Amino acid sequence: MSETITIKKGFDIRLAGEAEKTITEMEADMYAVKPTDFTGVFPKMLVREGDKVKAGTLLFYDKYRENIKFSSPVSGTVKEIKRGPKRVLLEIKIVPDAAQEYEDFGAADPSKLGREEIVEKMLASGVWPVIRQRPYTVVANPEDDPKAIFISAFDTAPLAPDYDLIIHGHGDAFQAGLDALKKLTSGEVHLNLPAGVTVSKVFSNSKNIRFNYFKGPHPAGDVGPQINKTDPINKGEVVWHLRPQEVLTIGRLFLEGRFNAERLVALTGSEVLKPRYYKTKMGASIKGMVENNVADGHLRYISGNVLTGKKIAHDGFIGFYHSQITVIPEGDYYELFGWLLPGFGKFSFSGAYPTFLNPGHKKFRLDTNLHGGRRALVMTGKMEKVFPFDIYPMQLLKAIIVEDIDAMENLGIYEIDEEDFALCEYVDTSKTEIQSIIRKGLDMMRKEMS
Repeated sequence: MSETITIKKGFDIRLAGEAEKTITEMEADMYAVKPTDFTGVFPKMLVREGDKVKAGTLLFYDKYRENIKFSSPVSGTVKEIKRGPKRVLLEIKIVPDAAQEYEDFGAADPSKLGREEIVEKMLASGVWPVIRQRPYTVVANPEDDPKAIFISAFDTAPLAPDYDLIIHGHGDAFQAGLDALKKLTSGEVHLNLPAGVTVSKVFSNSKNIRFNYFKGPHPAGDVGPQINKTDPINKGEVVWHLRPQEVLTIGRLFLEGRFNAERLVALTGSEVLKPRYYKTKMGASIKGMVENNVADGHLRYISGNVLTGKKIAHDGFIGFYHSQITVIPEGDYYELFGWLLPGFGKFSFSGAYPTFLNPGHKKFRLDTNLHGGRRALVMTGKMEKVFPFDIYPMQLLKAIIVEDIDAMENLGIYEIDEEDFALCEYVDTSKTEIQSIIRKGLDMMRKEMS
């Protein structure tokens, strides 16, 4: 059973620096697990600096949900437990061993296991956090029975990685992951694919799932609009979601009996000399990717894409949920009379620059400059042109700002996440940090409903 859905509202940002489809193996000299990647988790440490760990050794657990555990992606020595203001745990850094050792969780066929056995193995190994839930986009609660599980098998964000390339040759692990996920819900497992595009046989030959096909501009590849158009979330309902590489991690746990943190990461961006894919592991330092491979100048390093990723240092670490690193110029400069210039080399959603006359396929070298100061949040109608939900985005933002719980609920906050408002933030003439406001609202609702 399948259907094709067209996402009409959205916008594609044409950035230069797409990764070539070549893969380079990289063993990083440092790895890190960042508790800040896991929204709503209050970590309690299980290791100390100097401890030896294996791949799959538990590092910490959630103070308020002690069954949610997080493990090391590699074997090695805990080098540093880095804390920030108010002793917030930021990073657990691990120096890897030359020869990797793994905790043994026992191989098993997920199709022959019960739900409790699958959940227990995923929790014990620290693999469980790859599954997130909506509402709130937090690590899924294993006690819930989600009404559906969604896997978005393509990404429309700027310079997004090619999941066909990433998944190629891993059909057995992918299907094992799907079989495990199928046992976790009484509903359907949805595999969402791009319409009108030939996809990998790993995807097309998948079994025991429902195929959905989507077409349209970004954010057609984001799971939020896909859920909204396929099986919308109502109050009291829970939906789980993940990406293909995370399905592979689950599948490898059952096929190999270990936490295999292997991951393909796309190094992208206009400032990368040789954009390509790197075969590494979760939490790897990007130092080996970018060293002698980026242009000179003041650069912004982002774990993820330019719309929703997180700023990191040049020797920072890949985020737990990210399969992409982006490098673009910092926009720390001022333009004298910039508003008077024609802007032939600039890119704009509004059509303010002449480049809109040649929509074509030209790629642009864009930076982080706001091109103007922050100002009052005003209604322009632009957000509604890129926001594919049947929700009033401006009204929901204002309800969050004034902390009106009832209005937030009535305006559909259970369906959305920060990434769904990334394009709204991009087109907003007020330069408002919209995604931060959305996260504040989600945290507020989660606290209110708990």
